[in-house]
Amino acid sequence: MGGVRTVSVEYLSQTVANLPGVPRVVASGNFATPHVALQAVDTGAEAYRLFMLNAQHDLPDREGVTLETPFVGPGMRRSSRLRYIPSRLSMVPLLFAHQAKPDIVLLHTSPPRHGRVSMGTEVNILPAAVEAARARGALVVAQVNPQMPYTYGDGEIGVSDVDLAVEVDELLPSPPSGTPNEVSLGIGAQVAELVPDGATLQAGIGGVPDAVLASLTGRRRLRVWAEMFSDGVLALEAAGALDADRELVTSFLIGSPELYRWLDGNQRVRVLRTERVNDPAMIARNPHMVSVNTALEVDLFAQANASRINSRIYSGFGGQTDFIVGARHSPGGQAVMALPSWHPKADVSTVVPRIDEPVTSFQPSMIVTEQGVAELWGCSQDEQAAAIIEAAAHPRVREELRHEAKVRGLG
Repeated sequence: MGGVRTVSVEYLSQTVANLPGVPRVVASGNFATPHVALQAVDTGAEAYRLFMLNAQHDLPDREGVTLETPFVGPGMRRSSRLRYIPSRLSMVPLLFAHQAKPDIVLLHTSPPRHGRVSMGTEVNILPAAVEAARARGALVVAQVNPQMPYTYGDGEIGVSDVDLAVEVDELLPSPPSGTPNEVSLGIGAQVAELVPDGATLQAGIGGVPDAVLASLTGRRRLRVWAEMFSDGVLALEAAGALDADRELVTSFLIGSPELYRWLDGNQRVRVLRTERVNDPAMIARNPHMVSVNTALEVDLFAQANASRINSRIYSGFGGQTDFIVGARHSPGGQAVMALPSWHPKADVSTVVPRIDEPVTSFQPSMIVTEQGVAELWGCSQDEQAAAIIEAAAHPRVREELRHEAKVRGLG
């Protein structure tokens, strides 16, 4: 197949079985998991380490398998075999040269075009993993799928860089679709007011980011420089809100079949490696960078916890710190922390006096909830605390927070 050595699943399993020791397997994460190739590895290796980002469900999780990640997804979150490695996303590729050297890299790619395959929707940390594998003679395996869109950028590699390939033909999974609730829509409308024409956007996936993007269809000449994007950007494209003369830059993509069809061969989209997209210095080069992140809770010191619940790791640093720093240094840039003021399931305020968990990030430009916008930059610590209480916190807890602020010397 176009110069790639195609093998059976059984052959791949036997190849893995012949590897010495306990190999480390680095595999495509998010919604690009190469399940067929991964199952072949699981069949062939009695014990191995599986390194993935934001791993979804249906992973091998048994005795002999150690699950490694700097960003925990639902497929690893509750496993007793999880080995969480704290790292900002921009720094993760450095691990492959030293602390997490790969023995096998599993990619989920497009079929070859002009002697190259594309990693499609999931580039992220994988180019660095491939380079580390090539440098030490490790195995690079592609699960080749005609349903994987061919995207341009750092995820294109020559077929000579792939040792073995297994063929599949299966639809890429998509996250569950849903309509943002009333609270998310309220937050989205508040954040959208902060985004001028010509701004550069970074927003993730979820109810709040989706609501933000849905509120921006009336803007013009918007640019995108984001760790990831989804169907919200496709809607902005359809509305004429994006700058047609600018490339849309991201590191991975998650979305609907319509999004995947739009991506295939789309020269305007550049899917680049994490070291470039999440580099705060490169983020800062974008004019009017508006970075929208969310959190589990924030406190009166403008600190955010987006990673842990009751000290147990829930996700990880991800790119939040990278983009907050980059946006703050962008000309006219803003780093927005957006979240509901109340957690409906836990029935508690998301604004707390002081976070007890390890802090994920701090010093955004502002905190936005459905209650309003708390402007923080340039304010004293007393003014910041007062703004968070009066503009962002739920009315049910404001009096308590005022008392707690005084106890902590704020105000």
